Amino acid sequence: MSRQPEVLWAQRSDKVYLTISLPDAKNISAESKPQGLFTFSATGKQGEPFSFSLELYGSILPEKSKINVGLRNILCTIQKDNKGWWKRLLKSEEKPAPYIKVDWNKWCDEDDEETLDDQSGADDEDDDDDDNDDDDDVQGNNNDDESSDEDGGLLYLPDLEKARRNTHC
Repeated sequence: MSRQPEVLWAQRSDKVYLTISLPDAKNISAESKPQGLFTFSATGKQGEPFSFSLELYGSILPEKSKINVGLRNILCTIQKDNKGWWKRLLKSEEKPAPYIKVDWNKWCDEDDEETLDDQSGADDEDDDDDDNDDDDDVQGNNNDDESSDEDGGLLYLPDLEKARRNTHC
């Protein structure tokens, strides 16, 4: 019996992103059909089978969809047949399976997408590259000590430590 990997999703008006969290996956197979059926299977690093099938909310363009395999996850960029925002990922109105979650790192509201398009000044084909570059920048900043100091986000940690010490007294 196969297991389901964690699947994170986000959308833009013209595409859906599925990030499948499966480190060191082998024998990766992903197939999409125009009516919106997406199937995935792979073997985990210890040889265990993983698979799932999704009936997406709308129709898609399989020939324009892309898959990028990384060391920790598989990013599937699925091109929508008709540009527009889906109400949800799946056609079914039932609550999605627990392994399907929103990808807040890639999430974009309808209003935000227009702002992003205005700022980038890029056409649709360049959006894929821009999205990947943004992800790399975010990951790079997390590992860069200098940018962390400038970020100001760490300024709150000492206050939290003081609060923790005061509650234990």
